[in-house]
Amino acid sequence: MSLRIGILGAARIAPAALIKPASSVSPVSVTAVAARSRDRAQAFATRHGIPRIFAGYDELLADPDIDAVYNPLPNGLHGRWTLAALAAGKHVLCEKPFTANAAEAREIAEAAAASDRVVMEAFHYRYHPLALRVEEIVASGELGSLQRVETALCFPLPKFSDIRYDYGLAGGATMDAGCYAVHMARVFGGETPSVVSASAKLRSPRVDRAMTAELAYPSGHTGRVECSMWSSSVLKISAKVVGSRGSLSVINPLMPQAYHRLTVRIGESRRTEKFPRKSTYAYQLEAFAAAVLEDAPVKTSAADAVETMTVIDEIYRAAGLPVREPS
Repeated sequence: MSLRIGILGAARIAPAALIKPASSVSPVSVTAVAARSRDRAQAFATRHGIPRIFAGYDELLADPDIDAVYNPLPNGLHGRWTLAALAAGKHVLCEKPFTANAAEAREIAEAAAASDRVVMEAFHYRYHPLALRVEEIVASGELGSLQRVETALCFPLPKFSDIRYDYGLAGGATMDAGCYAVHMARVFGGETPSVVSASAKLRSPRVDRAMTAELAYPSGHTGRVECSMWSSSVLKISAKVVGSRGSLSVINPLMPQAYHRLTVRIGESRRTEKFPRKSTYAYQLEAFAAAVLEDAPVKTSAADAVETMTVIDEIYRAAGLPVREPS
């Protein structure tokens, strides 16, 4: 049993997210890359030891020797090429955010449900033992009834020519950083919340460089998501869950292999828990391979992505900004 993966695009994230972890996940091999030009594909393949190249994405998808594709294209192209990969009979590991908006996510979720292919959104943190443990603690009732969930992902991206600020490519802080904060709010809050209010700081008239949003959950607890690519919150990667009996806080739930701290406070007691430094990307790739080869369940499915994209759309509307559109 093996899983041969082709990459759509010579993306900067691909080495960390796929190529390096594939070297330690035995059923997986990265066998091909396609780029907008043959020279670009060749340079990327040579640098990373990938045996085959294609000068176009359609050519890669048509190859019967490729079982699955990794889609790290710009946000606005995720939906189009994930649908094309499904139509070509490929399994798909698609980078976040899954699509430009919720309507596009629903279209893909329907196509995925009608196929026998695996479609996974690449929220790599979700497969790490730290995230699983937070979810377990919340579900156990140890914190009591939930009252408040706060998540944040802020990082500096002062290169304003970066495609992540490009509205035409479905850019914006809420798409690139906020999708993590929204997803963590959903997972750690136990439900998909609605958006009460949102406030954006703008890079350009339609593109947010920072966003905060207040949330309300069906069970009655409240939440807040914060994200930025350029703001006074230079670097903030955290989650906090408060219950009637206690609270937990996490520093760096996104990439705990670099550094992390999970702290649980119940009354006067306080404890910290530590987790393996194994890469979140390795856990994710193992889960993707297990889903394809062993029919294991997928935590970040296309249906799950619809929920996340629905919240993101609501945040943009509440902030008075347009919902992103496919490129």
